[in-house]
Amino acid sequence: MSPPTRPLQQLWETLNQASKNLEAADFALLQEALTHTSSGLKPHHEQLEFLGDAVLRLTASEFIASAYPQMPVGERSSLRSQLVSDRWLAELGSTIEIERWWRIGPKASGDSTAAATIRAELSEALIGALYRINGLTAVQQWLTPHWQRSAEAVLSDPHRGNCKSALQEWSQGEGVGLPTYRSEEMSQRHGDLRRFRCRVTLPPRIKAEGWGRSRREAEQQAARAALNQLTGS
Repeated sequence: MSPPTRPLQQLWETLNQASKNLEAADFALLQEALTHTSSGLKPHHEQLEFLGDAVLRLTASEFIASAYPQMPVGERSSLRSQLVSDRWLAELGSTIEIERWWRIGPKASGDSTAAATIRAELSEALIGALYRINGLTAVQQWLTPHWQRSAEAVLSDPHRGNCKSALQEWSQGEGVGLPTYRSEEMSQRHGDLRRFRCRVTLPPRIKAEGWGRSRREAEQQAARAALNQLTGS
């Protein structure tokens, strides 16, 4: 098992919450959020992850409404999907170096391909714990700077993070038919960045492939590769 290497008080300060003094019950919630099921310990992260999922979607919606009040609902939904995705949560976990505090089992700690998945799961559980300890405002206070950076990156992307939609719109506009995607599972390792491979073809000559932890991610990466061919980038 990987024991925490830093006091939980330091994690609390990392979450931009130093103004509130923690009590024993608060520390227990943080520890629960950071205890992965693979550790065999209880209580573990799953219930707080379930709560964190709902809190994340609500606070992300409020962030978008505040930061982009003129944005149409359809675009808000698309942006929110980026700001609550497993990929975003894994990046959040990496940013705060969540592995300095997590407790995971020996098999999981030796599986580098599962690291991103564990970071995402425990980051979402940490959101649930923070909500339980200090409320919605505290969650917004922690996540807003991260969302601001991510939203700017998504909105500066001409494809808005949805390459499949962009490729389909291009193909329909050019009248060349719809892209065809063929995906296959290359491994059964949970969290493997190359678990799925997808190949996309688009008449008359475009062929590209992409990899991902899920079929959806592999399809998006294949579509991005095809768009790169079309634009010569």
